[in-house]
Amino acid sequence: MPSQRSKLQEDVRFRVLRLLQEDPNRSQRELADALGISTGSVHYVLSALVEKGFVKLGNFSAAEDKRRYAYLLTTKGVAEKARITRRFLERKMREFEMLRSEIEELRFEVEVYDNTSEAGKRS
Repeated sequence: MPSQRSKLQEDVRFRVLRLLQEDPNRSQRELADALGISTGSVHYVLSALVEKGFVKLGNFSAAEDKRRYAYLLTTKGVAEKARITRRFLERKMREFEMLRSEIEELRFEVEVYDNTSEAGKRS
């Protein structure tokens, strides 16, 4: 069973891959802002994705600053994103079902409490 930390790391990788698929020209700062994490963390994740062959760097030719890169998903990266997406969705569906169950229990408790309170007022 994956640890909480590995789940969080996979969630960040998933979100980075998803954002890059939408817009490969996003800067590390833009990715960090969108994800709510530090630019250094994004750099670390991107470096790992490049090292694994999931993302390749391309020059962002439209930029005045030629040091900017486009982060392009490779075929291998698209396949990895699909695998991560499946796991992410399965995990979120389990969380959703647990949350739905907890909400139903809380509704029942509130209803019982309200009925008990009303009965106490009438006595």
